[in-house]
This record gives sequence, structure tokens and C-alpha cells, in this order.
Amino acid sequence: MRDILGDGAFRYEVDVGWGKLPDGWSFGDVAAVGVDDRDNVFVFNRGEHPMIVLDREGAFLRAWGEGLFTNPHGLHVGRDGYLYCTDDGDHTVRKCTPEGRVVLTLGIPGQAAGVLSGRPFCRCTHSALAPNGDIYVSDGYGNARVHKFAPDGRHLFSWGESGTGRGEFNIVHNICCSCDGLVYVADRENHRIQIFNDRGGYEGQWNNLHRPCALYMDSRPEAPCFVGELGPFMELNRDHRNLGPRISILSPDGELVGRLGDNGLGFEPTNFLAPHGLAMDSRGDLYVGEVANTAWPLIYPGKPRPARLRVLRKLARAGRRESR
Repeated sequence: MRDILGDGAFRYEVDVGWGKLPDGWSFGDVAAVGVDDRDNVFVFNRGEHPMIVLDREGAFLRAWGEGLFTNPHGLHVGRDGYLYCTDDGDHTVRKCTPEGRVVLTLGIPGQAAGVLSGRPFCRCTHSALAPNGDIYVSDGYGNARVHKFAPDGRHLFSWGESGTGRGEFNIVHNICCSCDGLVYVADRENHRIQIFNDRGGYEGQWNNLHRPCALYMDSRPEAPCFVGELGPFMELNRDHRNLGPRISILSPDGELVGRLGDNGLGFEPTNFLAPHGLAMDSRGDLYVGEVANTAWPLIYPGKPRPARLRVLRKLARAGRRESR
């Protein structure tokens, strides 16, 4: 029996057991996932080997980042082929080659800006590359800002402050760009995605979301936006349906066109605990990273954690498989 998520145009089969590691290895919490133009999958995780690279069939290729990253949080594979690795524990974004060579560092390793100072960075969370090569960074846990940098790393300007109004943030957790240069920001604890132009001007917002955590949008015109949402952690409502954890799929106009796994917390292949990173390959298969171990004591305080929680899965487009 196959495990299926979603319906209609967004129907996926859970590829149980995808991803093979060398003997004795394991993933830590998978904070982010990225896919390059060869469909190699980069798994940015909080284990002993921070960046693990697999091919699209799940075979191990290589690993790197040992001793470099403090707390992996965000990963963006840019159109330029580089990996933009956001480390909220180190307050940096590192631009790396696919083999792990660092070519640019934004921020000062180990040195945080003041809390809510507005200066880069205080526990930055994610990054996105604009069509012209500019770099946006969501900043994040200790700040309530979005920073814009030139491709060479020069800081251009920033916007945002703590609050609930337009252009204000309450945990700016993720960020992505559309092919026309609009900037989409996961304003997590305000339960919305805010949309800005390339000057930081407010363009609109999407609601009908619960703690949007992960964002993925590819470079095609009219591409949908995939949103990983954290479910409620309060004991009163953590088992309620229709609140997540889940993946919502929104049209370019913000219309809800699909949802995956909106059946509450759970441990079955069709349930999520804490979807934190999303990426898609050239065939439309979706990769989901979860920070399940980090989330466990928040969801179930005092309850012993299972020996092994699912932190990475592949969702294969069911329609493509069925048409073979």
C-alpha cells in the first residue's frame, strides 16, 4: 500500500526509506534542503556532518562542513550554482561551492549584533538570491529585519522592525524571491507571508497560514509557493486538525491550491512533526527537512523522545510515477 499525500495536481507518494548514509552515520535535525541543477540534494543538518550530499535516488555522494558550522538553519541553492548557508548559531551566511569551499562570508563569525538593533546579524535564519544576484537575508531570531546585500557582499539597506503591522515582523524565519524580483518573507509568529519589492516596499501579504516556517518557489513564471508550516505546540490545541504541521501550496496570487499532511501531528509517513526546509528537483519531487528532535520537547514536554524521529523525506510526484 502506497502512502499518498495531497490530491489533484499536487499529489505525492512518500518515498519511505529514501536517503542512504555510510554505516554508522545519521542525520541530525534537517534544518534545510537544497537541490542543484543536476538534481543532487544537499542536506543541511545538525549532525556530525553538517552538509550531506545525495543524488536524486538517495545514494551518498559526499559530506562537508565539519568544524565550519555551529547551528545550520537555512540553505539556498542560487541560480549562480553556489550554496548560501545560513548559520543562526554563528550569525553568518556563507556562500560556498557545491564541494564546500567558502567564497564569501556575510557577518562576523561568532559575533552577534545587538538584539533588535537592526544591524546584521543576530541569529539570522535564511537567505535568497534575487534575479540580478543581490542577496536577501532574513534576520531572524534576535532581530526583526531583512537585509539586502550586493553580490560582492556590500550591505545595501535593511527594513523591518518588531511588530504586527505592515513591514513589521515577529520571527522573520524564511525568505525567497520570485523570478520577477518580489521578496516573500515568512513572518512566522504573525502567521503570514509578507511580500515586498526590491526596495523593501510593502506589496501585500498572504494569510490562512499557521506559523509559516519553510518557503520554496522555483524560478519559473507563475510558479506556486510551497510553505512548510509548524503546527501548534500548546497542549490545548496541539492535536487539533487543520492547523498543521503541514505543507501548503499557494498560487502566485496567494490562493490556496493544495495542502499536504494536514491531519495533525503524528509519526506515520503521511504526518509531519516540524517541517523546516523544502526543496524541489527538476522532476517535481519535493524534499522535506524536519527539526523533529528540536521540536519534540516543545510539543511533548517531559515525554521521553523516541530513539529515532524522521527528519528527512522525499515526496515523489504521484502523477509522474503513475504515467510511466
